[in-house]
Amino acid sequence: PFFVNRGGLPVDEPTWERMWRHVGRIHPEGERVAQRIRGAADLPKIPIPSVPAFQPSTPIPERLEAVQRYIRELQYNHTGTQFFEIKKSRPLTGLMDLAKEMTKEALPIKCLEAVILGIYLTNNMTTLDRFPISFKTHFSGNYFRHIVLGVNFGGRYGALGISRREELMYKAPVFRTLSELIFDFEEAYRRCWHTLKKVKLGHCVSHDPHSVEQIEWKHSILDLEKLTREDFRKELERHARDMRLKIGKGTGPPSPTKDRKKDVSSPQRGQASPHRRNSRGDRRPSGEKKPTDSKAMPDLNGYQIRV
Repeated sequence: PFFVNRGGLPVDEPTWERMWRHVGRIHPEGERVAQRIRGAADLPKIPIPSVPAFQPSTPIPERLEAVQRYIRELQYNHTGTQFFEIKKSRPLTGLMDLAKEMTKEALPIKCLEAVILGIYLTNNMTTLDRFPISFKTHFSGNYFRHIVLGVNFGGRYGALGISRREELMYKAPVFRTLSELIFDFEEAYRRCWHTLKKVKLGHCVSHDPHSVEQIEWKHSILDLEKLTREDFRKELERHARDMRLKIGKGTGPPSPTKDRKKDVSSPQRGQASPHRRNSRGDRRPSGEKKPTDSKAMPDLNGYQIRV
């Protein structure tokens, strides 16, 4: 047995089982109501967003607008139930399989799902650099988290994503520096009465959809309560420099796996990486980076065995 989504395509039963359990908790007859709606033949058909396709001559900025338009058409998921389970430790190839499933099911998504979908839909834009940007904010005694996909094309920064707030998702690639982009998000948060507390920046994501490397979600963790405004700006630009150096050292769009980086990296790359890790540890003694590294290899090996 299987269920169907709004496009009439099959959906794995476990996804909908989770939905039924959630509906049952908040509405005693929720499952019966849902089945009655699903069995109705006179309901209007909901349009399914079309995955954007591009001509080779289409400029990158226009492609980014089309990708953002598609993400927006899927709509923000206000249901309280997450339709897609995303584990950040999964290899890139597994996350791309999940993104492909998102395009088939065409269900509403949240910010992390939008980032994975944005990576999937921009994989063929090899001149575009993509990296995750996470925000932690404070409002009315509570902390909130949000994530977007940062992009860099031709030295100009922008972002893709989805949010309840229009100003916290898409940013056209017009910002001259990474700090200008982040400051624009900070100002958008301020207009929503949120105070920006932390910014986490990842490294560039491989363009190879079959790569078994993991996304580096938090290469730099910037605590605004411990940094002056000028130091915050310098750290953002330092991270932008790190990304340029990594790209300039020949990793290329289809980045190699983590095992290959350790085994066959050039002497220059091998010397630079520890230096960045040590300097980062000196600036941010929180120790958040080491647990991530220690977990990375067992999870990666497990995935290779399953393959």
